[in-house]
Amino acid sequence: MTRTSTTDRVFASLRESIVTGEFPAGSLHSIYRLADLLGVSRTPVREAVLRLADIGLVAIERNRGVRIRGVTVADVRAAFELRLMVEVPAAALAAAHADAATVATIRAELDHMRRHAAADDEPSFTAHDRRLHEAIAGAMGNARLRTEVATLRDSIQSRGASTIRRSRGMVELAQEHAPVVEAIETRDPQGAAAHMEAHLVRTATLLMEQVAVDGDEVVDPDWSRPLRDHLYVPGRSATIQPLSQ
Repeated sequence: MTRTSTTDRVFASLRESIVTGEFPAGSLHSIYRLADLLGVSRTPVREAVLRLADIGLVAIERNRGVRIRGVTVADVRAAFELRLMVEVPAAALAAAHADAATVATIRAELDHMRRHAAADDEPSFTAHDRRLHEAIAGAMGNARLRTEVATLRDSIQSRGASTIRRSRGMVELAQEHAPVVEAIETRDPQGAAAHMEAHLVRTATLLMEQVAVDGDEVVDPDWSRPLRDHLYVPGRSATIQPLSQ
């Protein structure tokens, strides 16, 4: 077995231990102990730990070891506040302005999600979920916007946080996307925005409840209201006061 494949195996094993809670957030581990636990040399463990640090799952403490960071409530909230600000107006814009080819792509991604949900194929389901959101974000032709949406998703998902098989199934999640797609198809900007908003708020709330530390963190079910009340979406407007002379 090559060093690269050993590092990949160690990375996957450590990530799974963090995501499942076997290594709880805040716990401290030495490279030596992890190497013994996994039956490998220290080199692939060090390499895997550096990769885990890059995606925010651990913090390396000099002369102490590896501190498990995991995903916090604050991490989820920060990412989803930004997603609300970007993806809700993007859904409205897609409903109003997306061309027929883009709308067809969005519908096809939902159909793929449903098919893979029925086949219990989580990796393929997740890939098409990602592409659906990217297609909606890309409807205005802004490549940077599409990239930012992908980055925000990865900031949470690449660190192992997911609701699939934890708080909801793939069939349910696919169905949650359906009203967004249908509103885009029927050229209903307000409906597209409202359904995207509801989907993102529900996803974030479920994720925050999953990663909350028992007894230490309480998730406010109304956490998103201050932000949602001030989003620019169809049906809501802001009165801009002229600058005083």
